[in-house]
Amino acid sequence: MIRPDLMRKVRRIELRTTRLVDSLLGGAYHSAFKGRGMEFEDVREYVPGDDVRTIDWNVTARAGTPYVKSYREERELTVLLLVDVSSSEFFGSTSQKKNELVAEFGALIALAALRNDDKVGMALFSDRVERYVPPKKGRRHVLRLIRDLLAYEPESRGTSLAEALSFLGKVLRRRAVVFLISDFLAEDFERDLAAAKSRHDLVAVRVSDPREEVLPRVGLVTLEDAETGRTVVVDTGSTRFHERFAEAGDRARRRREDLLRSVGVDQLSIVTGRDYVPELSRFFRMRGKRAVR
Repeated sequence: MIRPDLMRKVRRIELRTTRLVDSLLGGAYHSAFKGRGMEFEDVREYVPGDDVRTIDWNVTARAGTPYVKSYREERELTVLLLVDVSSSEFFGSTSQKKNELVAEFGALIALAALRNDDKVGMALFSDRVERYVPPKKGRRHVLRLIRDLLAYEPESRGTSLAEALSFLGKVLRRRAVVFLISDFLAEDFERDLAAAKSRHDLVAVRVSDPREEVLPRVGLVTLEDAETGRTVVVDTGSTRFHERFAEAGDRARRRREDLLRSVGVDQLSIVTGRDYVPELSRFFRMRGKRAVR
């Protein structure tokens, strides 16, 4: 039986994200992610301004007046949310944890897919793929995805992006739009990333928390790695510590961004406690402009 408090959270996320899809992002999503191609639909009389390359010469010869072929976009897409559920995703220093932000973001993408009559599925991974929900259509299906994003309790603490990316080849036979949602605290996934990008339209969504970028100056603090359980005592009052902390963060960010860029993976970032809609709108606009070139 589903807990009433969980259902309230699901409904609250559905309500908020549905409003965003209706008011801001529905059309932008459609423009950003094109269908598999153009499908012949019918012929009609030529009007000035039509592309002469679309003239149907057989029909034109029979009718004695120019006719052109008309096409429609073969729209239906398959969208997959490939979501990191390792222990580091359950951290949060604001009123929102990273996994809660992921649930809301995933709901927004799933509802936009639903609005555009696309199929959407989900795979949850730690150091292995722990749950797979095949792509389907329908509101009940999308609500199930949101519920799983909110309530799933992972079996393992670690992260393997390589395992998650290689899993795509086992379950997706046709090209899909894949949102890889993670904090990207993992190593040795370059080869699998390139292979996945060659088969799918891959979008990397990095989720983070402000405290992962800047720590408050509160003296000696014990930090624990959520995935390994290792602890270290640091002096947050030390200027040298803050400099090294910032340098390490910058190196990791540049390395991740350079890797994604080198294989042509689009990327965006979402941060707990911050409005991600402007960033997502900018991303959709960028994709839409690129698609019409």
